[in-house]
Amino acid sequence: MEKVKNILKPKPNPQQLLRDWQRRLRQECRNIERQIRDIQREEKIVQKSIKEAAKRNDMGSAKSLAKELVSSKRTVNRLYENKAQLNSISMHLGESVAIARTVGHLSKSAEVMKLVNNLMKAPEVAITMQEFNKEMTKAGVIEEIVNDAVDSALDSEDIEDEIEEEVDRVLTELAGETAAQLPEAVRKEKLKQPAQAVGDAEDADDEEDLEELRARLAKVRS
Repeated sequence: MEKVKNILKPKPNPQQLLRDWQRRLRQECRNIERQIRDIQREEKIVQKSIKEAAKRNDMGSAKSLAKELVSSKRTVNRLYENKAQLNSISMHLGESVAIARTVGHLSKSAEVMKLVNNLMKAPEVAITMQEFNKEMTKAGVIEEIVNDAVDSALDSEDIEDEIEEEVDRVLTELAGETAAQLPEAVRKEKLKQPAQAVGDAEDADDEEDLEELRARLAKVRS
C-alpha cells in the first residue's frame, strides 16, 4: 500500500526542491553561526584563565588551556569554511534550477557534488549532508557519494607551535615585552619553569576548574 501511495504521490518540481533545500541550508548556516558564538564566548573565559595561570607561574595549566584554545580556534575556522560551502551549494542549486526551466529537468552538477562530498567529511554537518546526498542523488543533481571517512576534529600538525605562540602572547602581554625582544632561550626556559608551590587544596581546585573549562569547550565544539 505504501508503495502505491509513493507511486501516485506527485513528484516535487525543481522549484519546490530548491526552496526546500535552500531553506534547510539556511537553517544549517544559522546553526553554525550559533555554534561559533557559543565557542567564542567560552574562548574568552579560557583566555582569562590562561592569564591567571601565567600570573601564578603555573605554565603547565597555561599550556593545557592553550591547547584547548587552539583546538577551539581551529574548530571555528572549520565552521566558517563549512558555512561558506553551504552557501556555495545554495548558489549552484539556484543555477541548476534556472537551467531546469529550459531543459525540463534537473541536471547533474559537478560543483554541488564536490561540495557535498567535502561537507560529508566535516563532523559538524556530516549527518545533514548524508541526507542531502541521498535526496540530490534521487533528484538527479549528483551521483551517489559513498564516503564514510570523517575528518578528525583536531589536526595535530603544528599544534605545539600554536600552543607556545598562545602562551608567548599571554606572557608578552603580562610582561610588557614583545616577542622579538624576548630571547628564544629565555622564552623556552619560562615555559619549562615549574609551577610555584601551593597548598594541596588549591591545586585540587585549579584542576577541577581546568576540567570544567575543558568539558564546556568540548560541549560547544560537538
